[in-house]
Amino acid sequence: MKFASSLLGRAMIGGVALALAGCASQMPEARITRFHLGQPIAPGEVTVEPRDPTLAGDLEFRTYAAIVQAEFTRLGFHPVENLPRSELVAVTEVSRSWRPTGQYSGSSMSIGLGGGSGGGWHGGTSVGLGGSISFPLGKQKERMDVITRLSVQLKRRSDGTVIWEGRAESVARDGTPYAQPEAAVRRLAGALFQGFPGRSGEIITVR
Repeated sequence: MKFASSLLGRAMIGGVALALAGCASQMPEARITRFHLGQPIAPGEVTVEPRDPTLAGDLEFRTYAAIVQAEFTRLGFHPVENLPRSELVAVTEVSRSWRPTGQYSGSSMSIGLGGGSGGGWHGGTSVGLGGSISFPLGKQKERMDVITRLSVQLKRRSDGTVIWEGRAESVARDGTPYAQPEAAVRRLAGALFQGFPGRSGEIITVR
């Protein structure tokens, strides 16, 4: 009887461990908000540029830019590399931050069109493209979540008007596949451009 109870106990512990592992590896939801002028956006040539001009040649940014370009191509736009040629510019920014698992720092995604990137997103240690990665002191042994954020502003080059803006955010357990930078940005970009241009000002969750 004790032997059977022992086996049952170990089976239950194993089941719980598997369930927790499964939760950690599940695809995280993405929170999306988009803003636009309520006018049709005709596909045309578009150049993906970093918000920080010094990152134009950065290899990491080029990886993320290719992901955003692929979404524009899917929508019928024509990404080009020659900056002066395109009337449309997609100003893109990716940031990542860390926080202890389960800690909620809030997320403000309600700033309107052209209001800048992030406004209120910066809870935790933020890392921009090309920056150095750092972690909160004394937190190395805690389980950490990675918050990845993608912001894209579609502007007219001729007058600088922002005609569409989208922001996306996801949270994944550090060390899991969906916490990897490229995988996270690919996931966010797919969710951000889903149903483009989307309803202006509406915050949605994509699973």
